[in-house]
Amino acid sequence: MSVKAYPDDHPQWPRHPKTGILLVNLGTPDGTDYRSMRRYLKQFLSDRRVVEAPRLLWWFILNGIILLRRPSRSGEAYARIWLDDQDGSPLRKYTRLQAEKLSAMMTKDGHNQDRLMISWAMRYGNPSIPDRLQELKAAGCNRLLIVPLYPQYAAATTATVQDEVFQWMIKQRWQPAVRTVAPWHDHPVYIKALANSIKTSLKPYAKKDQPEVVLASFHGIPERYFVQGDPYHCQCMKTARLLRDELGWSDDRFMVSFQSRFGREPWLKPYTDETIEELAHKGVKHMAILAPGFSADCLETLEELNMEGREEFLEHGGETFTYIPCLNDSDDGMMVIKALVDENIGGWV
Repeated sequence: MSVKAYPDDHPQWPRHPKTGILLVNLGTPDGTDYRSMRRYLKQFLSDRRVVEAPRLLWWFILNGIILLRRPSRSGEAYARIWLDDQDGSPLRKYTRLQAEKLSAMMTKDGHNQDRLMISWAMRYGNPSIPDRLQELKAAGCNRLLIVPLYPQYAAATTATVQDEVFQWMIKQRWQPAVRTVAPWHDHPVYIKALANSIKTSLKPYAKKDQPEVVLASFHGIPERYFVQGDPYHCQCMKTARLLRDELGWSDDRFMVSFQSRFGREPWLKPYTDETIEELAHKGVKHMAILAPGFSADCLETLEELNMEGREEFLEHGGETFTYIPCLNDSDDGMMVIKALVDENIGGWV
């Protein structure tokens, strides 16, 4: 009489290790209406990594002031870039496409889909990190590679993604092995991809119409976070230096600024909006702008830079304003993501 290796109610796991890869971006509301915006903003602005303020004081500010007024204004801004398709949000669309194209690239390299599963999530909004992780685990993934889609590390971006992953991990009886991709602000493939995107975007312009200044705009953080040890500013400046060297340009032609400040305390400087206005006042007629810290176009790039920034430059005397898209799901952008994944799944697939 044979003895069963496992009881009848034993969990069924794959006989071979299976790896799950999760691409994670910042987040997006489900819609531009008041309720969707309020739900998204509450989750985002309640994160202690994003707003480092006394909890009780911030609770009253957030719930008594910000969440009463900001959802409508933010909804109007999102409506300017909202897509008329299944995704709605550009960030959701590009992140989904990045995951789908990465899956196709890995299959083309000969990776067995029975051993590899690729998904995507948003830190705030949907699809959520816990939901996607649960899906990967339920599909048999006992090895997880987390790819926070932020080239430069900041506590309010990379760290909060990892916080959410580890919070999910705490609740698991049988925890999968987990790896996280380190920031890639100085990765040669990333720098070359950015340089190629700039050259491609500026190629159609005649020599006389070439931008006198190309401005690299990174998302800002409060100066206080930098003083407390956040490496973000240093990594942004290194990206800019390496990109400037790759292009062979001077400091006068390739400049750096920081955008999207919020509240009254000082943020990293120079500020993007003030820099754009100053360039126009100094007589610059042709400028271009890109956002190297964003892996996909979103509200901060499409509305804040390409719309508001353009309007500001032209209003103060500029003539042509060129927005250089994020890497998104372009061939160069996908080569960056693929290189990061290949470097981090060694020994797993």
